[in-house]
Amino acid sequence: MSAPHLEAARPTTPGTDPGSPATDVRTPGPAPALRGEAYAVGRVEEVPPGEGRAFVAGGVQVAVFRLRDGSLHATQAACPHAGGPLADGQTDVNVLVCPLHLYAYRWSDGASTSGAAPIRVYPVHESGGEIVVEV
Repeated sequence: MSAPHLEAARPTTPGTDPGSPATDVRTPGPAPALRGEAYAVGRVEEVPPGEGRAFVAGGVQVAVFRLRDGSLHATQAACPHAGGPLADGQTDVNVLVCPLHLYAYRWSDGASTSGAAPIRVYPVHESGGEIVVEV
């Protein structure tokens, strides 16, 4: 399936040239949600309620979840601890649990509730039945 590419504005960081990556910018705490280019990765019905699926968005592997309440969440595909497949993890409205070692991560900011390194979370939404992830 070929997914249409949707353009989204890239954020700018004060003190850097527009369009260039920021260097030596250190942010304490968990990695913030990124805003970048938007990619339609699949149909919403491809992700059953309460489960996750792995997709590729602009060359980035992501795990997309559709919670039982219908909300969508997206994160990096591999657990930073041991590379576990996060799309196979268990989830509820607050956290995602890695299937390998049960490390838990908050949906709100990607921070671990069990002492592991944080995961990256991505903005995700539905548009015309398609899952759109910004990476």
